[in-house]
Amino acid sequence: MTVPSPCINVCSMDEATGLCRGCARTLDEIARWASMKEQDKLRVWRLIRLRQTAATASGDAPSGPQSPSA
Repeated sequence: MTVPSPCINVCSMDEATGLCRGCARTLDEIARWASMKEQDKLRVWRLIRLRQTAATASGDAPSGPQSPSA
């Protein structure tokens, strides 16, 4: 399985959180994505879901990327 990138072409960093407003990744996660192993990419997707859940709970939820199926 090839893990898709969470990038949705809304590339803007939120200085307060250190996360991209489009994909909810850190700069390090974005920079390393192409060289990550598939299991590491899935770990990042799990972190994105956690970040989205936390943002929703705080009332500050961006639309963000959709998790890959599987």
